[in-house]
This record gives sequence, C-alpha cells and structure tokens, in this order.
Amino acid sequence: MRRPDEEAGTHVRFGARDGFGIAGAMLCLVVGLGALLLVMGMWKRFARETVPTLVDLPGGSWALGAVLGAITVLGATGGLRCAAGASGRTRLARGLHAAGTAVCCAAAFGPLFYLLSGLPGKNCRSESCAYIPGTGSAFLGYVISVGLVGWLLHRWISARAEEEAARERERVRRLRKKGKGKSRAGRPQ
Repeated sequence: MRRPDEEAGTHVRFGARDGFGIAGAMLCLVVGLGALLLVMGMWKRFARETVPTLVDLPGGSWALGAVLGAITVLGATGGLRCAAGASGRTRLARGLHAAGTAVCCAAAFGPLFYLLSGLPGKNCRSESCAYIPGTGSAFLGYVISVGLVGWLLHRWISARAEEEAARERERVRRLRKKGKGKSRAGRPQ
C-alpha cells in the first residue's frame, strides 16, 4: 500500500548535502556546549580564588554583598533601558547598542553567579568545592542590597514618571484654557 505523500508526488529525499548540514549543526552544537562549559569552569575557578580576598577587605563580606547587589540593580536597569528602542539607527549604532545591552546583562547576572560560586558544591567532597568562609553573609548582604536599592530605584523612577505626567496634564490644561486644545471637530466654523 502506498503512503499519501507518495501518491501526491511529494516524497522528500535527503541527499548528501542535507547530511553535511545536519552534521555541521551537530558539530557547532557540541563545540558551543564545550566552549560554554569551559567558560563556566574558568568563571567558577576565578570566583573561588578571588572571593576570599574580597571578603577579607575592610567592611568584610557584608560590604562585598552590598556592592555586588548595587551592581546587579544598576546593570538590570541599564539593560532594560538599552533593550528598548534600538530601531531606526545605523548598523554600527545598533551593534554598539547590542554590545551595551550585553554588558549591562552581564553586570546584572555576573555578581549573582560570582557569589553562588563561593557556596559549597552539591555532592562534591573535594577541597575545590568547600565552603568559603564569609560567602553566606555576603550572599545575605547581596539579597538585602538588591531588594533595598531596587525598591529605592523603583520609587525614584515612579516619582519622576508621575511628575512628568502631572507636567503634561498641566500643559494640556493651559492649552485648553486658551482654546488651542480643542479638536477640529469641536471648533466653531
């Protein structure tokens, strides 16, 4: 018995070209995953070697958490502002805009992953996964700082938006008072 696609003459055959394309995609996937794992491993090693030094600075782990929390909030805010409105520009400007967005996103997520690297590894008994003293309080300072700075920034942005809306309402009210705010349909002819 013939299949419906064979009867209609729509039988698709795959050639060597398609096979090479699939193999190339698989190779890119494997190489990309390997590069990602390499970068993540280097990041974790970098973090585990530098966190003890930063925790021992004046202010200790709480100050480290507060600074990293402020960096996260400012990076997230910058990323949100950069992500909006990139159209209508030259290719170079769009590229620079995308690079700025990527840097802001790295600043938003980097400090969190940096602090998480200092916490003990799950199911790892080696010395490289051990708890780094001061990381827990740095993480708590980070959470408090993100919450506090994020709330203050939200309040400030909301107050500025409300002030701008009030200014716009006042401008429209003055125009209507002068008779310039009416629509054409509402004007006497």
